Amino acid sequence: MDPSTVFPLSALPEGKGARVRALRLTGGMRRRLQDLGLVAGTRVTCIQRAAAGDPTAYLIRGAVIALRQADAARIEMGGLP
Repeated sequence: MDPSTVFPLSALPEGKGARVRALRLTGGMRRRLQDLGLVAGTRVTCIQRAAAGDPTAYLIRGAVIALRQADAARIEMGGLP
């Protein structure tokens, strides 16, 4: 993946990783994700998508978390160098 490419976390293919560039969330959801370590520069890997496509499991700093597509779409990602 090109490091200059910017895309939403929801578009990250299964089995691939990228780094967080920005969180476009507000309020409690933003705070919860930051508490889990989802901040700019953090590497995120897409582990598995649900059969219906929502939610999706991601590996973040050694922990697996599930995010709804609507929330993942508001997290800006960039390719790994």
